[in-house]
Amino acid sequence: MVLNWIDYAVIAAYLVAITAFGSWFARFQKTTRDYFLTDRSVPWWAICFTIVATETSTLSFIGVPAGAYAGNMTFLQLAIGYIVGRLLVSALFIPSYFRGELFTSYELLNRRFGPPVKNVAAVIFMTTRTFADGIRLFATALVISVVTQLPVTWTVIVLGAAMIVYTVRGGVSAVIWTDVVQMFIYVGGALLVFFGLLQQIPGGWGEVTRTAAEHFTILDLSTDPKKVYTLWAGLLGGVALTLATHGTDQFLVQRLLSARSAREASTGLILSGFIVFAQFTLFLLIGVMLYTFYQHTPLPRALGRTDEVLPLFVVTSLPHGISGFIIAAIVAAALSPSINALAATTVNDFYVKYLRPDADEPTLMRVSRNATVAWGIAQIAVALGAQFVTRSVLDAGLGILSLAAGPVLGAFLVGVLSKRTGPRGMLAGMITGIVVLAWIWWSGALAWTWYAFVGATVTSGVALASSYVLDRK
Repeated sequence: MVLNWIDYAVIAAYLVAITAFGSWFARFQKTTRDYFLTDRSVPWWAICFTIVATETSTLSFIGVPAGAYAGNMTFLQLAIGYIVGRLLVSALFIPSYFRGELFTSYELLNRRFGPPVKNVAAVIFMTTRTFADGIRLFATALVISVVTQLPVTWTVIVLGAAMIVYTVRGGVSAVIWTDVVQMFIYVGGALLVFFGLLQQIPGGWGEVTRTAAEHFTILDLSTDPKKVYTLWAGLLGGVALTLATHGTDQFLVQRLLSARSAREASTGLILSGFIVFAQFTLFLLIGVMLYTFYQHTPLPRALGRTDEVLPLFVVTSLPHGISGFIIAAIVAAALSPSINALAATTVNDFYVKYLRPDADEPTLMRVSRNATVAWGIAQIAVALGAQFVTRSVLDAGLGILSLAAGPVLGAFLVGVLSKRTGPRGMLAGMITGIVVLAWIWWSGALAWTWYAFVGATVTSGVALASSYVLDRK
């Protein structure tokens, strides 16, 4: 079975509708405050849903079931750390973000340490986020290519163009409110896969639970630092990664800054952790069910990589129309673009500070939209290059984010918790953290789940110690 005109019509209708919906918000974009922060008008429940949609990308939609299909349900241990990390973000960072008029998270570092530290953190964000989200775009194109036999290159370009159009026109309002819609679409798609599998597995739910008990492990108490998903890596690494991505990374902090108040931002953030945990449980169960299903039914063709197993089931074992909706749901999981957040950092942390501090609003809006387009093109370029990545797209995307998250997180933690550390000590800590993580990555001494924790620990420790020498007056 392959997709037919009904499926293609569903996918095309979705892409047109979501692009038009996002573009509709263009009428509200009068100033950069509107374009980057929605004039702080987003309620807590929308903050919750946009964070869930932002975090639950195509990497999760196809990568988590693929991991379970390959015998690994231990990913859920990482989601436990995600919940704890959100509680800490709400206590440590959100109150500071709502003191004053901040456009980006890195302005907080500027207040505390000055431009050099802020600039290093902003450059790290722009670099790693572009690579990570380029891989996410490729993951979506890979799915569509598998089910339609269209070339990955052209699929990347079409999806990237849709992402650029509605983000450039509608700003962060378009991103947040399309996220809200898209979350329900991809959750609905996942539930259709779940029940579609359940109906086709001989023995139903009983066979699934029997297979899971015999072949799958959820908790891994191993202390091997090279194992990606263990309980300890999930708790410590998951907490550190969440502190970094949700507490310091402009991509998600921008959502929090768009809330009506610090309290609503915290409420939405904490609730999102429990929803994400439930989603990952669902995705892992789908992976177990795929494994169970293909124990009774031969694979239609050999898998090039386990990431292909979910889309292969969708197009070979589900009815037309349903297949198209699920592929649209996978696209929905991808189209939560970071290019507006990247543009916000470019304009507010660099353009206004160093090139045109006297720029008027029409100029800033023009530059902001141009920066959004530029970052969109950069992510398309990364997605095209990601075709040559051979490892799991889930691990590749999360690994890139984790590699540089630690030093930035260390800077924020020291900035919020310590008053003695100065800019020179902080820069020394960040540089040391980057060097240590580069060596760890090169040598393979640790799994990527430890990167954020180790990077933050090294950075903050060196910063606190070296500041006694470098920042003495």
